[in-house]
Amino acid sequence: MNQANKIGILYATGAYILWGFLPIYWKLLDAVSAGEILAHRIIWSFVFMIIVVLSVRKWRPFIHECKVILRDKKKLIGISLASVVISMNWLTYIWAVNNDHVIQASLGYYINPLVSILLGMVVLKETLTRRQIFSFILAAIGVINLTVSFGVFPWVSILLALTFALYGLLKKTVDISAMFGLTVETIIVTPLALLYLFLFSGESLSGAVMFSGTGLLLIGAGVATAVPLLLFAFGAKEIPLSMIGFLQYIAPTIMLILGVFVYRETFSTAHLLSFVLIWIALILYMGATYRRPVRRQAGN
Repeated sequence: MNQANKIGILYATGAYILWGFLPIYWKLLDAVSAGEILAHRIIWSFVFMIIVVLSVRKWRPFIHECKVILRDKKKLIGISLASVVISMNWLTYIWAVNNDHVIQASLGYYINPLVSILLGMVVLKETLTRRQIFSFILAAIGVINLTVSFGVFPWVSILLALTFALYGLLKKTVDISAMFGLTVETIIVTPLALLYLFLFSGESLSGAVMFSGTGLLLIGAGVATAVPLLLFAFGAKEIPLSMIGFLQYIAPTIMLILGVFVYRETFSTAHLLSFVLIWIALILYMGATYRRPVRRQAGN
């Protein structure tokens, strides 16, 4: 393993660890509504990303990229939809954490890779092996088990998994760097975020609130959003996709531990059974995905 790989693993691992512990940050803001937190998260992410773009002296390339997007209708639609979908994901996640559904959020991010592959099969017409199809069936049984056991469909988990998978699919249609991509996405939804605050929570933009402890946490939401995304972008460039595939489970595992042992959320036998089924599904899927490339390498 060369130095670049080691640095890439450190960056990507750091990103997933930060994502895993993010519920702690949102819990500090549980007195604020999810919509208000989301609006501030968008606005301050935009401000932070503009500062980053200026700091690394990428303003001219960024403006050029914006002009390219405006001229390309497909790109503009793709990144606009991506900004809306990721905002829905953020809203659901914040609401889930601050309404004691950290375990459901964890489940959603465990399911997410399987939903991504399902979308690839349906939308991109990708083919699946029998083992991969079986992994989907196991995951579906896990979700059905929770639904039957509690009489409530785990919509938080499904919505988180679906929106993040759709976000990934939409990002495939837009060839843009992570730094510029996040900046453009926040530019698109910042006017809506500002409108929301002016209509429903105008006092949260006042100086008295902004310089309070809560206000500083709301401003910090931009940093909490952008930093792990940038770490991930830098790390992903240096390590294989297979490594990313394994590292991505760090975040939901930390969330699960927080939900069970820190926030004392209910974790019943039904939860355990569903998680075990999904973990087995993920192991089967990962094995089916990466077994064939290894065989080809062995034959060279």
